[in-house]
Amino acid sequence: MSAYTKYQTPLSSRYASPEMSFVWSDQKKFSTWRKLWIYLATAEKSLGLPITDEQIKEMQDHVDKIDFAAAADEERLTRHDVMAHVHIFAKQCPKAAPIIHLGATSCYENSRIPGNEQADLLLLLA
Repeated sequence: MSAYTKYQTPLSSRYASPEMSFVWSDQKKFSTWRKLWIYLATAEKSLGLPITDEQIKEMQDHVDKIDFAAAADEERLTRHDVMAHVHIFAKQCPKAAPIIHLGATSCYENSRIPGNEQADLLLLLA
């Protein structure tokens, strides 16, 4: 398990289950952002935007392959977490680069994460 797949706090090392630690991890957060960009592109394609299946597939193929070091470097340059991850994802998916995060704002990613985590928590409790 890497440092990015487990939420890091003194409390998590003592009290959290592996599943709970993953729900709040960077891996989960940023792969969820990528999934949101895929859902957005899919919806935009259905509305007639010029987005190809190849672009969507390229994003799907890289959803969990996050280069955290490169993203941290990019965030130091941009001083913007979302755009840093957009840029790094675009480097991994050059065909999809023009459509990643297309028409969205930073609120698109961040406003949906708490709801996603709550849903994951409910699934863990079930």
